[in-house]
Amino acid sequence: MATMKFSTSDNGNNQIDGKKIGIFAFIIAIVVLLLIVVFNCFTIVNEGFIGVKYTFGKITQDNLTPGLNFCIPFVEEIKQVDVREQIYSVTSDAYTSDTQTVNELQLKLNYRYDSSKLSDIIRNIGIDNVEAKLLVQNVAKISKNEIGKVKAEELVQSRYEVQQKIQDNLAESLAPSGIIVVSFAIENLSFDDAFESSIQAKVIAAQDALKMENKTKEKEEEAKQMVIAAQAKADSTKIEADAQAYAIEAVQKQLQNSPDYIDYLKINNWNGELPQIIGDGINPFVNLDLSSSTTSGGSDNSDSGTQSE
Repeated sequence: MATMKFSTSDNGNNQIDGKKIGIFAFIIAIVVLLLIVVFNCFTIVNEGFIGVKYTFGKITQDNLTPGLNFCIPFVEEIKQVDVREQIYSVTSDAYTSDTQTVNELQLKLNYRYDSSKLSDIIRNIGIDNVEAKLLVQNVAKISKNEIGKVKAEELVQSRYEVQQKIQDNLAESLAPSGIIVVSFAIENLSFDDAFESSIQAKVIAAQDALKMENKTKEKEEEAKQMVIAAQAKADSTKIEADAQAYAIEAVQKQLQNSPDYIDYLKINNWNGELPQIIGDGINPFVNLDLSSSTTSGGSDNSDSGTQSE
């Protein structure tokens, strides 16, 4: 009976090729795994964020700066927390001390996280729960309490003071929880139409009263200026009269001391022209203009001479 023999050379080659492929695939897997591990060793923290590092779920570091940060893969994990300024807005109703309803009161709170208390916020509240657990209750409660302390008209006139008090109270209330209040604003105040009309009428009346008060002050100032001017004029007249009296008194004293003083004054005040009439008797001397007399005389002589011829 014939015996059949099979060659095993091809099987040996196939086994060698299979081993090579297996080794090559294993090497590739190791390289890929190493690349994954290497890439997972670094986490990028973006600007405006702080990195929080967890080791097996426990916070071990909460101040990782923006940039490339190292962590151990599968052991440590880095999460980013947005520490930029946040905005919380809410619309609500409130009541003033005189029972006026403030409709659709729009409140806006700007805040940020205290980086030194970031771990406490994450452990005790949770970043995602800050608004629901802290802001909703505190903003509504404090705002309504402060608005309820003032009358509606005062709220309109002193809106800034009221919102500043709310901001201060919010800052005091939220600071222990790691929330820093940046600003607070009451963005809308809406009352009943009748009440808003009454406020508008009061504002107009106050403006008119202020105008009248300013006019009254203006008139009073004008009267004061007139009194000052009259007083100045009176003082000036008195000074002038005093000066004249003093001059007269001085002349009289001089006349008493020297009777010839009046002749001295006449000579000093003489303008150089002779008087037209001198003397006080029955036959006063009349001074005639010589030039006119001469001219008229000459003409008379010429006329008479002509007639005689």
